Amino acid sequence: MRFLHTADWQLGMTRHFLSPEAQARFSDARLAAVRAIGDLAAEQHCDFVVVCGDVFEANQLHPQVVGRALEAMASIPVPVYLLPGNHDTIDAGSVYRSAAFKHRCPDHVHVLAEPGVHEIAPGIELVAAPLNVKHPLTDLPGDQCRALVPNPGVQRILVGHGAVDTLSPDPGNPATIRTGTLSDALADGRIHYVALGDRHSTTQVAGRAIWYSGAPEVTDFIETDPGNVLVVDLDRDLEARVTHHRVGTWSFIAAERHLNRAADVEEFDRWLHDLPNKDRTVLKLGLVGSISVADKARLDEITDTHSDVFAALNVSSRRSDLAVLPDDHDFTDLGLSGFVAAAAQELVGAAAGDPAAQDALSLLYRLARSAA
Repeated sequence: MRFLHTADWQLGMTRHFLSPEAQARFSDARLAAVRAIGDLAAEQHCDFVVVCGDVFEANQLHPQVVGRALEAMASIPVPVYLLPGNHDTIDAGSVYRSAAFKHRCPDHVHVLAEPGVHEIAPGIELVAAPLNVKHPLTDLPGDQCRALVPNPGVQRILVGHGAVDTLSPDPGNPATIRTGTLSDALADGRIHYVALGDRHSTTQVAGRAIWYSGAPEVTDFIETDPGNVLVVDLDRDLEARVTHHRVGTWSFIAAERHLNRAADVEEFDRWLHDLPNKDRTVLKLGLVGSISVADKARLDEITDTHSDVFAALNVSSRRSDLAVLPDDHDFTDLGLSGFVAAAAQELVGAAAGDPAAQDALSLLYRLARSAA
């Protein structure tokens, strides 16, 4: 048996740091990832696809978002099984119960709305642990494991969503998934693979049969290995073999750059220039160091120029500690006089501890230089 394990599509996701134009491309990329999953499933001869929670970003979405999502799922040529997660819980207001979903849902797309065993083909069972509340009060996959007994001749995949105790920042949370429970169920043959969602970075949890697929498209800067899906083979000995396949095309990069001289500023320009796929790259930068007014003016030119081609380029004030220290040569050759010279002198005095004064001084320098 071969199937494709994915999770956390979060269709309908928005990002505050994206412009409307970039947000539209980001949304299209998430749908493109769904279609790429369909292409991969066909290429790899997968029998079905399991999506382990958070298929949608929220339960309350515009019908257009739901309709476009289902159109993308319709292109997947094998059965698709959707598990409700904490973003799209299967409650009274669930997106899966909406008219928009029911009206357009393809026949081969199935929602694992009921917990327990679902026979999807002779000898193949999915054991579902859907979320009906955002914050469960119990280890739902563990509950399913405890209710099972071995069934020789049947291949079982446990489909769950949530944080495991070995990776959770809050292992005391009653909803935390206990890896010991999963490992015991794997060891005695109650289940044969654990497909998990919630963690957006592709992660092998324990042994060869407990995995987070990660999100197929990046969602945040803290993710270490997003953009993948997993193709899983269960052989006759019920051993799981897992291979990674990349489908994502976007990158979120958080970086710190140290700038202390003109050469550092020019190197920063070259680094930005050499980054690939700028229209699908979001940068969150921290700039640290001390530079002259002339270098700050050059830095502002660089960020202004590159901002036009990246999906987003943000210099974080919280992550930055860049001092502008005027030197005697910054305004010498600009021929300033009168009110402008006095303003420059005042800004020089304030620049040491005032980022706004530093920015104003840089702008004054650029304007004066262009007029000189």
